[in-house]
Amino acid sequence: MPLTGTRATTDFEHGPLLQPGGDPWTLPGVQVLQVMYELEQAAMTSLLPPALHPTIPPTLVITAWRVPESPAGPFTLAEAKVGCRAGARPRALSVEAFCDSAEARGALAARWGYPVRDAEVEFARRYDRCWVTVRSGGRIVLDAHLVDPEAISGNDIQYLATLNTARVERDGATVARLVQVDPEYQFHSADRGMPELLAFDGEAWGLPGAEPYWPVSASFAVADVTMPELRYLVDPAKPPLAAVERLHA
Repeated sequence: MPLTGTRATTDFEHGPLLQPGGDPWTLPGVQVLQVMYELEQAAMTSLLPPALHPTIPPTLVITAWRVPESPAGPFTLAEAKVGCRAGARPRALSVEAFCDSAEARGALAARWGYPVRDAEVEFARRYDRCWVTVRSGGRIVLDAHLVDPEAISGNDIQYLATLNTARVERDGATVARLVQVDPEYQFHSADRGMPELLAFDGEAWGLPGAEPYWPVSASFAVADVTMPELRYLVDPAKPPLAAVERLHA
């Protein structure tokens, strides 16, 4: 039988209240860093709710955006997500995220369900590396790098759709749901390199027990990003084949 998550669904009841609507966002010239690591298998199912299957091996997907222009002004966003599958489709679960702009945090939470909190997010690029460092509560909770970049085609990069932990209105009640967010990318340039993870605090990211131990991949890209209209939700408490629902159903 396929493995499914064992995490208590009460862990997903404190996300932002989703208030979808409004015009799509087009974000020009976004710098995107992604670093992937394998996780220790001891937490393979405990990081995910019953609606999701773990990947084998389990993976940690770190994604950071430096956005120079948006309807909410410039901002930098960092996420640390767990690779998973919703039914047969690959996804990445985000329980906590961090952003350095109050206006962007409010919009990302309400429009797309990002469970985002305030932090100092440093995103830097040099000739020999690119990195993101997140400081929250006076301590470093993430320090992830791409080392020795080599140019590649943007067609060689694939980003997983994110499942954000949020709350939605259903039949007069507020309930926990995972919100599928699948931005579109028009690439201008891309690099790959060696991943390097110097600091990661799983508790700060809502991922207790997540222990990254083996580097998999790292990429950097510059792209125009379109934030999509939301279509699908996942009920974290239901079995995988019964969990997906349409947002406006």
